[in-house]
Amino acid sequence: MVAAAAIIAVICAILFAFAVIGTVKAVRAVKRGVDRTVAEARRTVEDTRLKAKQYTQPGAAGEVAQLRLSLRTSMRATQEALRTGVVEDASLSESLALFERLSTHGRELDEDLRRLEDEPDKARVAACLPSLRERTQNITQSADSLRWAAQDRARQFADDDLATLSEQIRMESGALRHWDTEPAEPAEKAAGGAAPGSATGSATGSGAGTERAAIDGRNAWRQAGYSWQKTRRPESAP
Repeated sequence: MVAAAAIIAVICAILFAFAVIGTVKAVRAVKRGVDRTVAEARRTVEDTRLKAKQYTQPGAAGEVAQLRLSLRTSMRATQEALRTGVVEDASLSESLALFERLSTHGRELDEDLRRLEDEPDKARVAACLPSLRERTQNITQSADSLRWAAQDRARQFADDDLATLSEQIRMESGALRHWDTEPAEPAEKAAGGAAPGSATGSATGSGAGTERAAIDGRNAWRQAGYSWQKTRRPESAP
């Protein structure tokens, strides 16, 4: 009884531990999902605000919003392309590492542009814009270059695979239509052998006649070989 109670206690402890672990994992998964949803909502709201500011506030303020929007759009598109592509192409891991380093500069630039949005001194904003514009151009061009290279690589792999598949299908189709590739020599020989000369025709005819006679004779012998199939003699016959 003591051993059975100990075993039951151990089993209950193990089940309780599994339940706790499962609950913790579920809570963490829900938390990650909520954080992801909140981050996406904030990103959408921020992008919408920048688009509105870009068109409603002319001058330096509108240009700052345009720079932030182009930076965020380029960095996000490149991040999604590389993270999706590295799952199928491990060689993109180095490109993803380079993008992470580029993202550090992108976040710093985004913070500088965001602070410049709240700057009340318009002259200072106008003075800082050339350098910020150049930094934005450098970062977005680098991000676009990584993204386009990854997309071209994936497209080239798809084209190569399609070309290989098309060649395999062409070979398989030819193998299925094997009668189209067989030579027509036997038919030509047969046609050429039957056409010339009467000797050949007569030999063939005699051969065919012999074969027919043999068949007819054999059938006649079989028919005459049984007593019930014999022709009854007339009574006057000796």
